[in-house]
Amino acid sequence: MTWQPEITIPFTSTSTSSKPYTIYNITLRLPLRTFTLHKRYSDFTTLHTALASQSSGSQPPPVTPPPKSYFSSTTKSPALAESRRIALEKYLQAINTDADDRWRNTSAWRSFLNLPSSNVSHRHHAAVNGAVSGQSITDPVVWLDYHRDLKASLHDTRLQLTRRDQATSAQAQHESSAAAKKHLVKAGTMIQSLEQGLNNLGNDSWGKERLGDGEMRRRRDLVESARKEREGLENLLNAMATKSSLDGAIAQATAGDREKLISTQGQQNGKKPSTGRVLGKETDRTRALDNQGVLQLQQQLMREQDEDVDVLAAAVARQKQIGIEIQEELAVQKDMLELLDEDVDRVQGKMDVARKRIGNIK
Repeated sequence: MTWQPEITIPFTSTSTSSKPYTIYNITLRLPLRTFTLHKRYSDFTTLHTALASQSSGSQPPPVTPPPKSYFSSTTKSPALAESRRIALEKYLQAINTDADDRWRNTSAWRSFLNLPSSNVSHRHHAAVNGAVSGQSITDPVVWLDYHRDLKASLHDTRLQLTRRDQATSAQAQHESSAAAKKHLVKAGTMIQSLEQGLNNLGNDSWGKERLGDGEMRRRRDLVESARKEREGLENLLNAMATKSSLDGAIAQATAGDREKLISTQGQQNGKKPSTGRVLGKETDRTRALDNQGVLQLQQQLMREQDEDVDVLAAAVARQKQIGIEIQEELAVQKDMLELLDEDVDRVQGKMDVARKRIGNIK
């Protein structure tokens, strides 16, 4: 199911032009960012007409925008502006949440909300599903989406390894290990596809604009970082499997086997195994106890040691979980900074064009 942005019109404002008009501030909440669009009423009517003409069968949207008022102005009537704001917000939300997505797939809708073209998501799914069959990534936007899927696969691997470490049964450990290995295999295939995609994007043989050297270096660093992270997770999974094998082998040793080993070593050394308490090596706590009391004291000390080990293990597990959550938060912050960097570059390009135009006017 395709994720839809959350659309609201929280407030309106009035333009400062010579002929003022009401501005409707549309807020779009996406997974990693939130931005605001500024539209006037005529933009909504133009959108409605375009949706009706571009949708299949020329069927109009499920609702219509509020009608134009010829006897009063929204700039002079706050009540009219508020009622129109509510109606326009319901208009956008009805289209955004309608079960029929024919209007959301039109270029008019995506251009109105500054969303990427609908074929971008189709190209993205085609690239993801076609990676195994050898299809190459040739679109820079699809490459970034594919890299985001790679980070999600590595994140799922970390979650499965954490569950395996916290599992108390062999079955749960086996299931978590299998799921982690599946995500690791998928991540390895995606890394290879991303590298091939960079080779395609580094030249203009695919009919698209070639990426700059700085952007190519940044993307190669992202792939290398993902490769190292995958190798680290794979080594961790192998270490967990080795540790489980050793624990299983140790658990199979019975008390009889250990006693037999001790008695055999004593016979080889020519000494008879000690069967009683040794005088002169008593402590203040054991001197006044009989053999049964010493045994109970030893069992009590072992229980206390086990409790101390459990407390220490819980503290180490909490520290590990905190470290994993910090790493995940850093990954999210890094993605947000990358999006911000892209937005800054795009705005900088627009400012450069505006400066050139101002220079031409002067």
